[in-house]
Amino acid sequence: MKIQQILDIARSRGLSLGRSGKIELVREIQRAEGNFDCFATAYDGVCDQYHCLWREDCFAAARRPVAPVRKRAKSSGAVPPPARKKKPATR
Repeated sequence: MKIQQILDIARSRGLSLGRSGKIELVREIQRAEGNFDCFATAYDGVCDQYHCLWREDCFAAARRPVAPVRKRAKSSGAVPPPARKKKPATR
């Protein structure tokens, strides 16, 4: 299912969209419907929810490697140092 369709479903259920990705949006919809928020967790391709709207996308998303979420460091108010530039090679 395309992200626009998922956004439409979320809006129709009155959910706040924020900047969530596809997986988190689907899980939020699942929770709002009173279902398990299990989207993309069928890593071994096993799921007993045969009539789930998300079933095909769930299996596909579970097979894809997920990049780890990086947590932001709490801001101390200090400005980070500028990025270093590489010096040109000299001979």
